[in-house]
Amino acid sequence: MANIKSAKKRIKVINKKTAQNRRVKENLKSILKDYNRTLEAGDLEAAAEKRTLAEKKLKQAAAKHTISRQAASRKVSQITKKLNAAKAE
Repeated sequence: MANIKSAKKRIKVINKKTAQNRRVKENLKSILKDYNRTLEAGDLEAAAEKRTLAEKKLKQAAAKHTISRQAASRKVSQITKKLNAAKAE
């Protein structure tokens, strides 16, 4: 445990930020799972709306440095590919 006042404060700040990042990541995971379930069900219209929401949330997380920009771009690309492949069928 830290003895210095500023170190104690940093520990509190780090714990708060860690909790916030976990919430964002869990929310992203649930949004992506929901998108995949909708896509598997075959509802392309709803899947397109959920893809838009997922893209927005991924970019927000990347802007806040919760995930890397490359990871966000890669996920957006993957979900867009899945949707386009489903539309082509």
